[in-house]
Amino acid sequence: MKVNQSEFIISAVRPEQYPEDGLPEIALAGRSNVGKSSLINRLINRKNLARTSSTPGKTQQLNYYKINQDLYFVDFPGYGYAKVSKEQRFAWGKMMEKYLLGREELKLVMQMVDMRHEPSKDDMMMNEWLRHHGLPLVVVATKMDKIPKTRRAKHIKVIKEALDLRPGDLFVPFSSEEGLGKEELWEIITRFAGIGQASAEEEPQAEENHEKNEING
Repeated sequence: MKVNQSEFIISAVRPEQYPEDGLPEIALAGRSNVGKSSLINRLINRKNLARTSSTPGKTQQLNYYKINQDLYFVDFPGYGYAKVSKEQRFAWGKMMEKYLLGREELKLVMQMVDMRHEPSKDDMMMNEWLRHHGLPLVVVATKMDKIPKTRRAKHIKVIKEALDLRPGDLFVPFSSEEGLGKEELWEIITRFAGIGQASAEEEPQAEENHEKNEING
């Protein structure tokens, strides 16, 4: 998908703050510092629309980013960060649960796990919860560039076994540094958001017109 426009919209904590334009929404969930902001920036080819932080637990709301007037990325607070109080973790959990189970515009959840490590108990609990509730899901294994090519298959196998992924379950190894997995992930996102076909038809036409203009110019 070619991204021509992207913008931060709102940090929401209550349903009445969510956008009301009915666009499809893609949620990003994962542990703190798993690379959600870096993934967003790589997908939209911008360096700092979604602000990355070395401080785990910084994201405390649902951060909405509008892409191409077509869809939203909804960045969740990172889970599993020990220094956040139990009360805060409980509040985040209730906010996310209310969104995930009640938001009609939600079309896909991207659960992100760090490819360098075996999935944590929080990763496994989140994955089981999402699947139990039948939410559309793709598991994205981030930081693939940190793993030597000869060891990537082993790390992927560990993740799939820990999360009990089966043939047909959506899984994308991803590198925000190198862009690996970007096209595959966009294909999944646009398909679930219902905009893939239109985007695929419009982009070649735009390129064709550009070539004609260059020739005629």
